[in-house]
Amino acid sequence: MARRHTGNHTSYWHSRRIPGMSLLRADFRHHDYGSHTHDAYVIAVTESGGAEIRNRNVVRKVGAATLFVSNPDERQSARMGDSGRWRYRAFYLAQPAIGDLARRFGTNTLPHLQESMLDDGDLIGRFDRLHRVLETEQDDLLADELVADAFGRLFERYGDGRRSKIPAGRDAVVSRLIALMRERHAENLSLDQLAGLAGLTSFQLIGLFKRTVGLTPHAYLVHIRLNAACHFLRRGHLLADSALAAGFCDQAALNKHFRRCYGITPLQFAQAARAG
Repeated sequence: MARRHTGNHTSYWHSRRIPGMSLLRADFRHHDYGSHTHDAYVIAVTESGGAEIRNRNVVRKVGAATLFVSNPDERQSARMGDSGRWRYRAFYLAQPAIGDLARRFGTNTLPHLQESMLDDGDLIGRFDRLHRVLETEQDDLLADELVADAFGRLFERYGDGRRSKIPAGRDAVVSRLIALMRERHAENLSLDQLAGLAGLTSFQLIGLFKRTVGLTPHAYLVHIRLNAACHFLRRGHLLADSALAAGFCDQAALNKHFRRCYGITPLQFAQAARAG
């Protein structure tokens, strides 16, 4: 009798052809993504099963007929719920790939995507084919053509021209605090310290962050630290050193948050960086 597949399997790698583009092939039987952000555009093609995804305060069940996309720094989460399996392919388009694609399209930056859940079978087919070609990395010209075609059509159909890197409507006080958190993410920042810098009580600060960002200050700082850890891991730093440099108390804390938010381990990410 064949053994039934009951575990989770993921493959994660960086494209050798396109610096700044990472790819994930996931097959989940049980996994929920906690609320998190990426410093990248995310495009995901579901092959079978599905999950309930929350993005921009919109919650929708996504399956094979829906392409999920998000802009850099947008908060998202996912839960499989009653779905017995979720198999999908995903792209993560960060710098310098964002700049490279913008130059290909003759612009200074890529557009802001207006929607997250796209019922667009044509685009689903194009991104599915692109992912499979990039996985083999064998035909350079074909890969270049498919990248320009898939992303060009995505931004042409659903982009509105605004800069994605600047979330709309963010409170000026929160923007200043986020800049400080990015600069001092490795320090042991306290809620009282941040509230004092904003001239608010701790309770007021939490409410302000949740209204403007959708996360508490602590949760947002975790995402900043995860992005910092990715930066160090891409450059070959050891896992423990990357955890401490990013502001986590130890490697175990990095492992916990990384797995919960990204669906892979820091080791998988580091191995993909070395291979790329």
